[in-house]
Amino acid sequence: MPRHARLDAPGTLHHVIIRGLERGAIVRDAGDRAAFVTRLGTVTAATATPIYAWALLPNHAHLLLRSGPAGLPRFMRRLLTGDAGTFNRCHKRVGHLFQNRYQSIVVEEEAYFRELVRYLHLNPLRANRAATLRALDRYPWSGHATVLGQSRRAWQDRRTVRGWFGPTAGRAGRAYRAYVRAGIPRGRRPELGGGGLVRSAGGVGRSAGAPAPAGPPGGGSAEPGEQRLRRRAPAGGRGASGGRLAAGSHAPRNGGGDGAALPARGGLRGGAHAGRAARAPLRGARGAGPAAGGETRPLPGAGGQPPGRLHGGDLEDPPEARGVKKLTKATPSPNPGYS
Repeated sequence: MPRHARLDAPGTLHHVIIRGLERGAIVRDAGDRAAFVTRLGTVTAATATPIYAWALLPNHAHLLLRSGPAGLPRFMRRLLTGDAGTFNRCHKRVGHLFQNRYQSIVVEEEAYFRELVRYLHLNPLRANRAATLRALDRYPWSGHATVLGQSRRAWQDRRTVRGWFGPTAGRAGRAYRAYVRAGIPRGRRPELGGGGLVRSAGGVGRSAGAPAPAGPPGGGSAEPGEQRLRRRAPAGGRGASGGRLAAGSHAPRNGGGDGAALPARGGLRGGAHAGRAARAPLRGARGAGPAAGGETRPLPGAGGQPPGRLHGGDLEDPPEARGVKKLTKATPSPNPGYS
């Protein structure tokens, strides 16, 4: 099936996740790590893409960046294609290095910028690549040391990150480190893969611990795969509960009454034909409703009635339910003179 277009425009804030094929390594040694970080800096400067936070792990990497004038796809294509070629040449291998497409999540900046900077920079500590926060302060394969001023990388935008923590470099550095320290006991943060972040595949991501979105007025399912349609019966009808219809009136083709919720076409496929008979109200013979002394009959296939034919996806009434008289042999008149 076709792939969804990414949500991107110049100036959009993204959380980008890169994973190795079959959860394999994307870097094997210090030379691979240095080559990845060098290429990241080169492509960042060439495309004017601000990088605020990043972390490189053995089998995946995180980036918090803002799309430059060239856009996110061009930036990532230059980064990943070049790095895969370098890695394959160094290790004498062929084929893909990265798993599928990279994942990009559009970030709600006011609510999540600081959280994501901390989350990304704590990745090496959670993965046991750095034993303590003091070791993380000097860890060379994430942006944490650059924000603190322990390392120099001109392509990383540490000024913007510090601006979220204080008006001066000293105060901002201390506040930032205290903020990172406070996040250590919180461990992994699965909600930062969804929560208030808008996924590039479309829609709002929601983690397992986040509250479900409010349902539609009047109840019903709020799940995206089970959109509901609500239809009202015509005037004089009682709806899908099985009440009688007024003389001459007919049930809607899709059945339903006041407040009846029906699944949208193209949704669940199982039991489609059985569902039509089960959800339809009683339908009377044409022109012979209760007011005219006629008899109401259930739809074909329900209540023991013989099933009708399929026509355009709906069940037709048998001839007797449509008021068609059965032809019988004529009885001769007892008085031929008055026949």
